[in-house]
Parts: sequence; C-alpha cells; structure tokens
Amino acid sequence: MMRTRPLKVALLGCGVVGSEVARIMTTQADDLAARIGAPVELAGIAVRRPGRVREGVPAELVTTDATALVKRGDIDVVVEVIGGIEPARTLITTAFDHGASVVSANKALVAQDGAALHAAAEQRRADLYYEAAVAGAIPLVRPLRESLAGDKVNRVLGIVNGTTNFILDRMDGSGAGYSEALDEATALGYAEADPTADVEGFDAAAKAAILAGIAFHTRVTLDDVHREGITEVTAADIASAKRMGCTVKLLAICERAADGRSVTARVHPAMIPLSHPLASVREAYNAVFVEADAAGQLMFYGPGAGGSPTASAVLGDLVAACRNKLAEATGPGESAYSRLPVSPMGDVITRYHISLDVADKPGVLAQVATVFAEHGVSIDTVRQQGKDGEASLVVVTHRASDAALSSTVESLRRLDTVRDVASIMRVEGE
Repeated sequence: MMRTRPLKVALLGCGVVGSEVARIMTTQADDLAARIGAPVELAGIAVRRPGRVREGVPAELVTTDATALVKRGDIDVVVEVIGGIEPARTLITTAFDHGASVVSANKALVAQDGAALHAAAEQRRADLYYEAAVAGAIPLVRPLRESLAGDKVNRVLGIVNGTTNFILDRMDGSGAGYSEALDEATALGYAEADPTADVEGFDAAAKAAILAGIAFHTRVTLDDVHREGITEVTAADIASAKRMGCTVKLLAICERAADGRSVTARVHPAMIPLSHPLASVREAYNAVFVEADAAGQLMFYGPGAGGSPTASAVLGDLVAACRNKLAEATGPGESAYSRLPVSPMGDVITRYHISLDVADKPGVLAQVATVFAEHGVSIDTVRQQGKDGEASLVVVTHRASDAALSSTVESLRRLDTVRDVASIMRVEGE
C-alpha cells in the first residue's frame, strides 16, 4: 500500500540540469510515486538569481537561502546540482546533519572530498548518491558499486568527456586544427565559454578518480590522477594516427597493477586502433570499458552530458534514496578496504608514438636508435621523410615505462641532429 505522506525534496541549483530535474519530477509525479511507494514533493529550489525566468518551475518554491532550505528538518532528500566545491560541500554536510540523504552531480567535489562526504553520510545514517557525476545518463557508478561487487575489476578504460570527444572527432573527420574544432564545439553548445575544465582534462580526471576509487575499493582523489589535455594535439598527430590505422581519443584509464599491489589512474590523449570499439564513439558521446575477472569485458555507451541525460541519472538516484528512506535503510557507502597505493605515472607501461624533426643526413636514424637502446626502450616501427635538409622521423615503441620514455626524450633533445621533439602520444587499446 502506498504511503500518502509525501517525501520532500530540496533542489539546489536550477540551471540546465536542475530545471530538467524539476520538470521531470512535476510531469512524471504519478509514475515516480508508484515506483517509490510514496508521493515525492519538490519542497524548495535554491538559486542564486531568483529573477531569472525558469519555465515550468513554480515561483513560490524558489529561494536564495540554500542554507535555510537544507536546515528545514522536514527535507528527506537534497539534490545538489550547483557544482563546485563551496558552498556545495557545506550545504551537503548540513543536509546530512539535518537528517537528509543527498543526490549529487558534483564530480569535482566527490573526487576531492568523497571520503569525508561518505563518512558524514554514514555517521548520520544517510545516503550519498552521485551517478550523474561521472557519465551523464550512462549507468556506471551503480554497476561498479553494486552489480560487480562480487567480481574483481582490473581495468576501467573510456571516453568520459563529450566536449573533447567532439573536438577530436571533428579533427579526425575534417582535418581541422584544434582551434577550428573548438570553435565549432563552442558554436554548437558542446563547449563552455571557458573550456579549460574540459580541454585540459580536469573534468575527465575527476571522473577517473571516482571510477578508480569504486572499481578498486581504495581511495583515489583528483590529485592522484595524472592529467593531460588535448590542447597540444595537432592535425599532424591526427594524420599520423590515421597512417597507423588509429584515431586519437582523450582516455580515462584506471588500472590495477599485474601483481595487484597498486593502482594507477590517468587521463591523456592516446592513439587507439580503428578496430577498437572506442574508436567508433563519435560526436559528444561517452563510452567506458570495464574489465573484470569473471564478467570479462563490459562496455557502457551513451550521452555523457546535457540536461536531460544528466537529469535521468539524478532521478534514478533520487528514486533509490527515497526507497531507502521509506525502508529506513541506507544503500552502499564507501568501500575502501583495499587501501591500495596509487602508483606515479612514471611506473605506467604503455606504447608511444614519437614524432621528431631531424636533420636530413646519413646516420641520424642510427643515432636516434642508439638513444632508445641506451634507455632500454625497444622500437617497433620507424617512418622517415626528408626534404631540403630537414626530415621528420616517427618512432613507435614497444611497451615501456613512462619514466624510461621521459629519459629517452631528454637524451634525444641533446642530439645536434634532432631539431625538435614535435609530439609524443601514447598508444593504447592493443
């Protein structure tokens, strides 16, 4: 039998995502009530600019006093979609103190302070859900935290930022440079006016920290994630990838070491073979591979951002939190029992694509090959083109550590015959 007294929800933020959450809660109220077992009432909406027109949002619910809203005491669940560290962190902990569970889409906050937030939720016997913080509408957090809880996850590899995927897809498809592709992404609304968080990899790094922590049952923060963006990727890099039968993607890669004693988490552009399923992920879509002992390879694919997709993930968490409230129970909290150390990037083993500008004269290739050999980095293939005293040399290595590759590059820069190390890119997915 359905309970008649409604569960009350406070919404913090009413932008693109928040307004869509409010709309769905209103238009699908009967269905949500049936799925939860009680009506759900939107009790208040905290905003910074109350005069802004918000179609379909009841004006009487709007307030600028977010603190008072989460302190009311009759709020069952707080939905936080304002983003950033503060005041979101204080509002969330205040909500816990006053008996509410929290649903958040705040990847930066969870990646930075997830352990403290989980501890605060556990202390107050409340829920903390954040499916929407990682990959928009794609169910990823819950499968890792619940569906694969009985399995051993060894690797999470994926495209978790739609803006950068759109830019790289355009560069690959049209031959455009980075600036032109970014301009198109901005014009179409895929990139913010300030795209730094996306193109420099901060957004993807926060998501990688969250995924690694859940997958490997250990605490991984944003500071633990090696981060490189796509601003240095050139049309020449894209062309080189094509000649190798590859494409370039910004990847988030979280791995358990072969001996199981440590993990790594990194975000950087990489060449992947066209035969790899991630190579076919186009436009602003996201896709994530999960590799586990028993389950094998699983792929999750879908829209990774936008109002409706992100609201879908928020509402899924809201239903779960409300069901738990009715049952006077809580869902799974933080699982960090493994306490595995996060290895530095220098220990990561992968393949590399290195493009060198060199003098076009005899003996250069031999000099370069000698440097690679001296540092224990084995060469897979070499391609050389020369004209008018200048040449380009493209070297693809076998698997080597990042530290070994870095020392190799330092030695190459000291060669008189090497004019410039034009680009270095990792090769993944083989």
